[in-house]
Amino acid sequence: MKRFLILLFIFQNVFPQEIPLNVQKLMKVYPNQIVGYKENKIIFSDKSTLIYDDFKNKNNQELIDNPDIEDQFRFVYSKINKNSMPKKDPGRIRNEVFFKKIYGNSKSEVESKLVDIIWCPKLVHQKIKVTTVNDIDKIVTKLSTELDQHPEFQKYIQNIGGTFNWRKISGTNRLSMHSFGMTLDINIKKSNYWQWDCKCTNENATLSYRNQIPLKLVAIFEKYGFIWGGNWKHYDTMHFEFRPELLN
Repeated sequence: MKRFLILLFIFQNVFPQEIPLNVQKLMKVYPNQIVGYKENKIIFSDKSTLIYDDFKNKNNQELIDNPDIEDQFRFVYSKINKNSMPKKDPGRIRNEVFFKKIYGNSKSEVESKLVDIIWCPKLVHQKIKVTTVNDIDKIVTKLSTELDQHPEFQKYIQNIGGTFNWRKISGTNRLSMHSFGMTLDINIKKSNYWQWDCKCTNENATLSYRNQIPLKLVAIFEKYGFIWGGNWKHYDTMHFEFRPELLN
C-alpha cells in the first residue's frame, strides 16, 4: 500500500490532471472569476467550487431545468445561414449558479457593477445599463461604435427592448440572463420569439422558425462575443447574450 501511495503521488505530480477544453475556454474568457480546475470542479477566485460534470443523462427538459456546467456546451454554436434553420438550442442551456458566481448572486450585487453607456450615439443615442464584469461595458461600447457605421441596421438596433432586468424567464422558474447585465434585446418590433408565435410555453411544441434580423447584423454581434437567440430552435431573434466561450 505504501508503495502504491508513493507511485500515485509521483503520477499526480508528474502527470497533472488535464483541464477539459471547455473549462480552458471558461478560464480564458472569465479570468477574474475562474482561477482553476481540480477533481471535476471549477475553482473560483473566492476559493469556492462548482461541479463541472455531474455525469447524468438528461432529456431536453432536464438539460434546460437542471444543467451542470458541462451541459452548457452540449450543443455546438455554429453561425446560422438562410439555408440551415436551427435544430438545437446552443447557449440556451445555462447553469444559474455559475452565472451568479460570474456576475453577482443578487440583484443588488449585480447592480453594483452596472454602468450607463450611450448605445449607438449617432443612429440611436439610447442610454442602457451593462455590467463592468470582465470589461463587458467596454466591449459593448466597441460593438455600439461599429454598429453606428451601419445606418442600414438602424431600424433593428433602435428602441432597445432590454438590457439589465433581474427577473424570471416568462413561464418558467429560471432566472433570465438579463438579470446579469450582459444581454441585449434589440428592437422588439423587428423580432420574433417562439412563445409569442406559438402562443404557448410548451418546450415540446411544434415550431415554425421565423426571423426578420439580417444575418450580417448578427455577425457583428458575434464578432464581439455575443451569441444570438435566433440561432435556437426555440428562437428569440431580438436576444443577444455575451457568451464568448461558445464562439471560441
